[in-house]
Amino acid sequence: MRRSIGIATNPANNTYRLVHGEGDNLPGLVIDVYAKTAVMQAHSAGMHVDRMVIAEALSEVMGDQIENIYYKSETTLPFKADLFPENGFLKGGSNDNIAQEYGLKFHVDWLKGQKTGFFVDQRENRSLLERYAKGRSVLNMFCYTGGFSFYAMRGGAKLVHSVDSSAKAIDLTNKNVELNFPGDLRHEAFAEDAFKYLDRMGDQYDLIILDPPAFAKHKDALRNALQGYRKLNAKAFEKIKPGGILFTFSCSQVVSKDNFRTAVFTAAAMSGRSVRILHQLTQPADHPVNIYHPEGEYLKGLVLYVE
Repeated sequence: MRRSIGIATNPANNTYRLVHGEGDNLPGLVIDVYAKTAVMQAHSAGMHVDRMVIAEALSEVMGDQIENIYYKSETTLPFKADLFPENGFLKGGSNDNIAQEYGLKFHVDWLKGQKTGFFVDQRENRSLLERYAKGRSVLNMFCYTGGFSFYAMRGGAKLVHSVDSSAKAIDLTNKNVELNFPGDLRHEAFAEDAFKYLDRMGDQYDLIILDPPAFAKHKDALRNALQGYRKLNAKAFEKIKPGGILFTFSCSQVVSKDNFRTAVFTAAAMSGRSVRILHQLTQPADHPVNIYHPEGEYLKGLVLYVE
């Protein structure tokens, strides 16, 4: 399917999700491809037990497109299952961790990074942001390894500030920016708590990206999560310049599209700003949703024009 829709055959893009759990009728299995390395993650005991069979099938299907298979399931398997998984290479062992997305290069930290090492699901949304960045002052909150930041720079942003609470993420962001724009002084990165940064920042930004980690992992946390989204977006609405554009996301599966939209619109009303929707965003085609598993549509995003 990835080949037939052109995702696995684009020479400028060697980064994509090959297996998306229930969306590909393989519940509990995620496989992301980064250049010549596939990172495999099991979320169920059965997929863990069959990991070597899966690795063999992966080699057979992908041929010489994949030279390394890294297994990364220490934190994703049910802890009560007593499976004692260990992260490590099932095949190969290359340290070359540079991949390419639409012509931009980045380091992937599959050893210690979040998820499989990079957030592949924002690829098309990053590409959209590039079209809006020209001449704007950009703030990328929860930047992780800087994906949105270097797309903004390629799009002609005037300045780009990246913020994440993790110093390791900021270090990787700086490396990624240097990889694509060596010596470019438009970019600065800050290791700081998001809410503290939003509190102290001025009104210099006219393009803000809010892409926080999942505020709700389960239904019991839904109420607090919606409060978090309201608070976060209200801060952005308060500070963004008139005529500014806000890219705002939720990757919490238990937060529905309507929940998220209501939280964002409440934040807009609280701030007294007039807001219009330019785009409604979701995950890309390599993260398909099985029609019998609608919960697979976990990524929600809005692009808003703020008067």
